[in-house]
Amino acid sequence: MRVQIKGRNLTLSADIEEYAAEKIGKLDRFLTDSTPVELELSVEKNPSIAENQVAEGTIRTKGPILRARETSTDMRAAIDLLVDKLERQVKRYKGKRQRKRGSRARVPEAALVPPSEAAVDEEPVIVKTKQFAVKPMTPEEALLQLELIGHDFFMFRNVESNEVNVLYRRRDGHFGLIEPTR
Repeated sequence: MRVQIKGRNLTLSADIEEYAAEKIGKLDRFLTDSTPVELELSVEKNPSIAENQVAEGTIRTKGPILRARETSTDMRAAIDLLVDKLERQVKRYKGKRQRKRGSRARVPEAALVPPSEAAVDEEPVIVKTKQFAVKPMTPEEALLQLELIGHDFFMFRNVESNEVNVLYRRRDGHFGLIEPTR
């Protein structure tokens, strides 16, 4: 496991860096020596946010990318919460890989959910922007990735069509796949 610890909006003290490296070392028994693990520690500058100490972790496995984010009023507590969450994700990923070895998960057919109507009084505002690499994968791999990160949707490049697709969790518990038309 190759660990990289960096700070954003703060300078990392040797004490915090050592603590983070020791805690993230708990994941070493689940990961190979070549698995890159990135830990980013930051402080939110907004005074209205009480839990302004943020710890974000990314583990780039051969399959899905495991990500987690935790906040707290204390950086050590945020690191502890983050490592616990990442450990659960890694265990779930390893368990699913062992159970599904040789079998393929089936993605249900897509059925579009009608968009909810926005409130007339409020104008929608973009509050956060994220960027990430859209990896080519099969819908089955995208389903595994979606379940591992725990989000409601996942965007990926379909290896069969080379188009960007979106896999999403439906209210009934099943999944939908959105494919662009030409």
